[in-house]
Amino acid sequence: MATPDLLFNLRNLFYLGAYQSAINNSDVPGLDADAAAERDVIVFRSYIALGSYQLVISEIDSSAATSLQAVKLLALYLTGDKEGAISSLKEWLSDSAIGSNPVLRLVAGIIFMHEQDYNEALKHTHTGGTLDLHALNVQIFLKMHRSDYADKQLKIMQQTDEDHTLTQLANAWLDIAVGGSKIREAYLIFQDFAEKYPMTGMVLNGKAVCCMHMGSFEEAETLLLEALNKDAKDPETLANLIVCNLHLGKASSRYFSQLKLSHPDHVLVKSTASAEDNFERALQAVA
Repeated sequence: MATPDLLFNLRNLFYLGAYQSAINNSDVPGLDADAAAERDVIVFRSYIALGSYQLVISEIDSSAATSLQAVKLLALYLTGDKEGAISSLKEWLSDSAIGSNPVLRLVAGIIFMHEQDYNEALKHTHTGGTLDLHALNVQIFLKMHRSDYADKQLKIMQQTDEDHTLTQLANAWLDIAVGGSKIREAYLIFQDFAEKYPMTGMVLNGKAVCCMHMGSFEEAETLLLEALNKDAKDPETLANLIVCNLHLGKASSRYFSQLKLSHPDHVLVKSTASAEDNFERALQAVA
């Protein structure tokens, strides 16, 4: 008889962006040492997703397992200590005793993806081994505009567990990237999540992006405003609202100001600033 997966619900809460719910429901009885370590990784990654970096840094001490030390490195990186975090990361990855740890490799992939050093990220994630690593590979390949390689990673995930939440999410990401008739399939995946699990900002944004691709901007706006009620500072919600409002002919300056204040490094903020700089230079050249 198969052993029940005691962390099934906790993992799904995390994967779908219900981070506070994951933290609140993390007291799972009957866990062995490995499962308890995985539970702690999920909880601390949830705190990171909520922006509570210092809590993670202060609570994980030097005696903690490698997987938790890796999560602490991610928190340090996100606080701004990028150089120190990357230096420690490279040192640990070259250590034969811990370098193959799947959480350490996952964190390496996340950090180097943040750095837009996709080849370095793939160096540590491409061999896969866990669905988390394959899902990250899908994201990296989509960032590189290589949907063909992302599709190969998705097929590996489908062979491992076609119904897994991460497999379904990766499928939706790829469908959106490919576009066309695939958008409807992505929408149905997010709709299925909405029916099975608590509605999260991630699921609402997923549905909204599909709606925008299909030209249903009013429905997208409704979904995004619901997401904004859940988290008024979520960068993807704000960015998607800016795009949606432009298509609806509505003012988006307030959302852009919020995004600029809370997430100055967001790609939309940077690309807008770059365009403004180019425009100013063009004006000065004409003058």
